[in-house]
Amino acid sequence: MNSEKEIDLSKAVLQKIIFPEKINVDVFVKRFDLIHPFINGNKYFKLKYNLQYAKENNFNTILTFGGAYSNHIHATAAAGKIFGFETIGIIRGEEHLPLNPTLSFASKNGMKLFYVSRSDYRKKNSEEFYAWIKKKFGDVFIVPEGGSNQLAIKGASEIPSLIEIDYDYVITASGTAGTLSGLIVGLNNYKKVLGVAVLKGAEFLNKNVEFFTSKTSKQKFNNWSIVHNYHFGGYAKINRELLIFINQIEELNEVKLDPIYTGKMLYAVYDLARKNYFEKNKTIVCIHTGGLQGIEGMKDKMNFILSGKI
Repeated sequence: MNSEKEIDLSKAVLQKIIFPEKINVDVFVKRFDLIHPFINGNKYFKLKYNLQYAKENNFNTILTFGGAYSNHIHATAAAGKIFGFETIGIIRGEEHLPLNPTLSFASKNGMKLFYVSRSDYRKKNSEEFYAWIKKKFGDVFIVPEGGSNQLAIKGASEIPSLIEIDYDYVITASGTAGTLSGLIVGLNNYKKVLGVAVLKGAEFLNKNVEFFTSKTSKQKFNNWSIVHNYHFGGYAKINRELLIFINQIEELNEVKLDPIYTGKMLYAVYDLARKNYFEKNKTIVCIHTGGLQGIEGMKDKMNFILSGKI
């Protein structure tokens, strides 16, 4: 990003977390959710070098992909408006009016939304799909779903250098493994890295890490792992236990967590600590990946679950 005046990394404070029960490790959250109203969390790091590359290579338009509640779609639309790019969003599924808060924000920030069926969306990485994009939209710079590509890994690899204390583990929620891969590369086998899968049946994340890290570095990394049993039923699936935990964390710490990514991540850390997964007195730093915009679209569902109606 050639102009970072809109983003203030100094606001990413490191905050110690108080849990509902005492645990035998120290847990901190690196508050990247505070660096910008819209381009925050891991999205800043993922977009940084993508936007720089697009500008240096004279692309006027950025095209990307996502679901109806995608944090990446939301952040890319905002970045396009701020940094002077046209943006196109290929959205999974059918259009539903009125637009939800995520897509409404994207549209208001100038993103042109195009909807494709779920079956066609699964082909988004095929040569046939890329040919369709070229024919329909012309010469656009394509950023993959979730923003995860080699330029994103390069950006995310800068995160560890911004953590101002000594620690034993760095932990992030993982949907595509882009941020996780960046952390692994950035730490260069120095600390332990743990990913918390937020999707059910996400064993493919392990392959994604191996792919991204091998493309970025010739070194073999053995300091990472992924836990796969804290998805709460699947992507964007939630239950009462998770929501109560999220509310407790907010009351105790004044830290907002979204129920799709950061809520599941911090719950996993809490539960693993109670089960003695970590050695006693270790220091853990969790990455707040933002995503708070997604709360608005799930508010009704969250209220129903907490009220016991569903």
